[in-house]
Amino acid sequence: MLPVTVIAVGQLKERYFKDAADEYKKRLSGSCRITEIEIKEEKTPDNPSESQIAAALKKEAERILDAVPKKACIIPMCIEGKHMSSEEFASQIENAPLKGFSSVCFIIGSSHGLSDDVKRAATLKLSMSKMTFPHKLARVMLYEQIYRAGEIISGSKYHK
Repeated sequence: MLPVTVIAVGQLKERYFKDAADEYKKRLSGSCRITEIEIKEEKTPDNPSESQIAAALKKEAERILDAVPKKACIIPMCIEGKHMSSEEFASQIENAPLKGFSSVCFIIGSSHGLSDDVKRAATLKLSMSKMTFPHKLARVMLYEQIYRAGEIISGSKYHK
């Protein structure tokens, strides 16, 4: 499988999220090179205005876009993104080299989401569900789906 980078705004501080993410990263290490980059989340007041949120997202976007590997298939996770099955997701990863990409880069924003600048840079915008999940849980879910995609691509029985 292609090298995978996950860029996430904020840190996994809760032990249960960190342990779960680490487990999937460990499983992935046998089939692909996985890199996690945590971007500092911009501080906002307790009840931020729309302009304060936009300013924070813009600063985060600059750091996110600077961290994206060259020639990466850029896939931000956003609510307005495409919904797909695990098999379709695996196919996107498997076929990325045919589209000229040398790696896949997933991006998870903060609780305020992602800047339009990041979304405009996307090769594919992806949504996990119409439901809203905490961005820290979304990271664990993404790692599981990346692992599942690798197993689908390799023909393993993990995916049923």
